[in-house]
Amino acid sequence: MMRNRGRPVAALVSSLALCWSFLTPPAAQAAPPPPPLAATPPMGFNNWNAFGCDVNETLIKETADAFVSTGLKDAGYRYVNIDDCWSLRERGPDGRLVPDPAKFPNGIKGVADYVHGKGLKLGIYGDAGTKTCAGYPGSLGHEELDAQTWADWGIDYLKYDNCNNQSDGSQEDYVRRYTAMRQALDRTGRSIVYSICEWGTSRPWTWAKGIGHLWRTTGDISDNWASLRSIIRQNAPLAPYAGPGHWNDPDMMEIGNGGMTATEYRTHMSMWAMMAAPLIIGTDLRTASAETLAILGNRELIAIDQDRLGVQGAVVSDENGLMVLDKPLANGDRAIALYNSTDTLATVSVATGETGLRDAGAYRLTDAWTGATTQVKSTISAAVPAHGTVVYRVRPLRDPTTVAPAVALGATLATLVPGPAGGTLTTAVTNRGVGTIRDVAVTADAPEGWTATPATPARRSRLATDATLETAWRIDVPASTPAGRYPIDLTASYRWGPTHHPATTSSQIIATVVTAPEDGRRHLSTISPVTSVNATGPVEPDQSNGGPLENDGNLITIGGQVHTRGLGTTTGSELRYYLGGRCSRLVTDVGIDDEAPGGPATFTVYADDTVAATSGPVTAGEAPKPLTADLTGTAWLRLVAESATTGTHADWASPVLTCGDVPDDSPVLPESRTLFSFESGTEDFTIANPGDGGTVAQSPLFHTEGTNGLKVSTPVAGNWFGRPLATPLDLTGATMLKFDLKAGDAGTVGEIAIQVGEGFSWCQGGLWTWTNAHSSRTITERFDQISCPTGITLDRSDIRAVWVFLNTGGEVFIDNIRAE
Repeated sequence: MMRNRGRPVAALVSSLALCWSFLTPPAAQAAPPPPPLAATPPMGFNNWNAFGCDVNETLIKETADAFVSTGLKDAGYRYVNIDDCWSLRERGPDGRLVPDPAKFPNGIKGVADYVHGKGLKLGIYGDAGTKTCAGYPGSLGHEELDAQTWADWGIDYLKYDNCNNQSDGSQEDYVRRYTAMRQALDRTGRSIVYSICEWGTSRPWTWAKGIGHLWRTTGDISDNWASLRSIIRQNAPLAPYAGPGHWNDPDMMEIGNGGMTATEYRTHMSMWAMMAAPLIIGTDLRTASAETLAILGNRELIAIDQDRLGVQGAVVSDENGLMVLDKPLANGDRAIALYNSTDTLATVSVATGETGLRDAGAYRLTDAWTGATTQVKSTISAAVPAHGTVVYRVRPLRDPTTVAPAVALGATLATLVPGPAGGTLTTAVTNRGVGTIRDVAVTADAPEGWTATPATPARRSRLATDATLETAWRIDVPASTPAGRYPIDLTASYRWGPTHHPATTSSQIIATVVTAPEDGRRHLSTISPVTSVNATGPVEPDQSNGGPLENDGNLITIGGQVHTRGLGTTTGSELRYYLGGRCSRLVTDVGIDDEAPGGPATFTVYADDTVAATSGPVTAGEAPKPLTADLTGTAWLRLVAESATTGTHADWASPVLTCGDVPDDSPVLPESRTLFSFESGTEDFTIANPGDGGTVAQSPLFHTEGTNGLKVSTPVAGNWFGRPLATPLDLTGATMLKFDLKAGDAGTVGEIAIQVGEGFSWCQGGLWTWTNAHSSRTITERFDQISCPTGITLDRSDIRAVWVFLNTGGEVFIDNIRAE
């Protein structure tokens, strides 16, 4: 090899390159790399919440059209996602998934082409098990073929569920199954957003970054306030795990589906934006109201959710149902959310020093819902309605004299009883701005026929920064006022700034009027308490107190005895009921729940301030202890559970309240009619789809009525268990169907279906209520939730068959199928 004896080669090449640079223009700079997939939380639509299995090509295409016509596409929504039930029940001869030709006559590829033509993206649904949650083919063991199939069709988003998963329950199994699909998607070469939907079971926020772009952190959402509140509480603390390309997913949105108020839906949107959650619409956009579209299309909140910094809002404070979130934004602003999960108006506040805001003499607040701009000195505060959320975009402000001060108008109001006793309202006007406000006056506008009279001054000439005008009001309620919730509108007027600008601040508090229960014997769990205090989580009607979240307990079980009615509390609890002197007796069993032994605990029933019955110390494992309390002439009933250490799971089992002059043997309301109790055997229960498998047998291992129930061996993909009836069943007047369930080692979903009319038309609701392994619950299906085929009327007087759905391949126990 010849060696260069002159200048070093590297130096020579460098010199030549330098010379050449004078003769040629500089090369164009390399293009920056594309942003990561899902650099901000995905925004789009999924059909499941509004339509369930009723998905088809027309729905998806018309939803894409609605994205464009409503302006949602311009607001940032992109993904139109198909959920479960889109395929045939069996794979094709080549092993591939086959779109149902009746639902998708042009195939998924044809739909993708249409959606892409609108400048949008298409999503699909799969499952990391042998079958999907609705029993269609799953992708376990077919990951490569299914991923390539979806890529060939032009899919841009995959929601990958967790039913029928054959899992051993270990986190390692979840990682393995979901990684297998991740790798299969990568090998297709197509960019597909990967949504891991394993319901938070294996804490995916601890392992799924780099595998999925988003992961569910909770169980399924429902269109009600209890569900929304529970999911917020679970997802809000997970801020450290979210960021560009990897997001916590508290599930799809229910906004517009009708089960919540506008205030609650605004909280839904507000908290999803603050938590940097995917914004996946779950309502019918073709018929959505202007109010629904305004909530979904709020550009200020979308900007907060989609902020390129990609930080989930952190919990600054969380106490007594009031939560504050703080989210940094890319331009240096902060988004601050004041969230009130309680059932009444509440003032939510946070000192600016407790947030990430840099020090300043004042701060500018822009309300994300109203657009109003105010300034504060050092405390961000608002009177937030029950179940409401106020979101501010906040930045330092140099000159506060030109911006109106933030003035909070809060209030508290005890429960009101019709008549001369009335009640007391307290209002509080607080100036949080820089500078004194003047000529402060507050008014209270009560419903027609009511009176609101100030008992202390309702005016003040000056109110300095952070000073408060507190006023007590006497509220008189007409004696004929029925129980209910009534608005009282509050207004504070004042003047601010050097030129004394006039301004007002308003809020609304909801007055709760209580009246005594009607005559009859009633399950106490069906009567709402006036106040409810519990040491751990909410008091749970008709189930034990499982923990800090709503609906997280089992059927109440004391000393092995299972109760379908009752109140699940923990020690350190007190419930108050207004009786108005009209009730005579409370009969109940009490004890420590078997799910979380503790104690000992003492249960006490108070008639006003007098002890009417007490259990003395009750220990875990004891049989239920009966209590009978004489309530004659009692205005207020109180139930108290206490122990040396709070938090013991203490149950009031099957409490029945008697009011008015009624016989002791009158039926307990609401009346329940048992349809199948399995005391005489299996009662001819059979299988709706024999080819799918499953068996039934009478069993004493679980029962909520009598001494026996039904043991069901379920196939992995599930089956319907029940029977046609020899004569039609008349359930006229009933509003719901129920059955009690205890899951085995694998857990199960539960659902109810009926057949009606001479044609045995199949009607079902599609609720698919999940019950964890070794847990128990009552499965409920209201008749107004049950859908029949087009042209079929659900005639409750002509029910020809009753069926329950169970799955996951384990043993499941059921009992007491009934109508109420």
